[in-house]
Amino acid sequence: MFSVKRLLVVLVCMMSFSAVAEENIAVVDVARAIFSTEIAKQRQEEMQSATAFSSLQAKYDNIGADMKALQKEVEGKAMTLSQEQAAEYKKKMEYLRADMELVSRKLQAEIKELQNRIMQELQPKALEAIKELVEEGKITLLLQREAVISATPEKDLTGKLVDRMNKKTQ
Repeated sequence: MFSVKRLLVVLVCMMSFSAVAEENIAVVDVARAIFSTEIAKQRQEEMQSATAFSSLQAKYDNIGADMKALQKEVEGKAMTLSQEQAAEYKKKMEYLRADMELVSRKLQAEIKELQNRIMQELQPKALEAIKELVEEGKITLLLQREAVISATPEKDLTGKLVDRMNKKTQ
């Protein structure tokens, strides 16, 4: 009786595997596809060349340079600094660090806003293109790439999705 149960379990598993083998399964990374399109790259370039963003980026870079210069200055004078001078340098460094964090948050907010706009603009076209790819490839199961541990490159539709979206957004 015990071996019959085992045999039945093995047979059921084999039948399940053969049923899965008949399925046409694919994976896709929708977000990567959207941000890899030419229109998304164009939007990113537009943002980076905008005056507000480029001035924030320049401010961030300048603060970083000021921090490095101050650090070198402190290292050069470390042996001769009084406690008051050391405290003053530390205070300046903390102010620069706070300024850098603020500018960094502003830059991140700008980038996040751009990402949201790109997603809103391109998501409908992505869904339309996915539907077409699924129909053309007779795909019975499409999984989000992040949910899959391993997939062969031919099962990944991300590149095809990028190509299809580029054609749709020209």
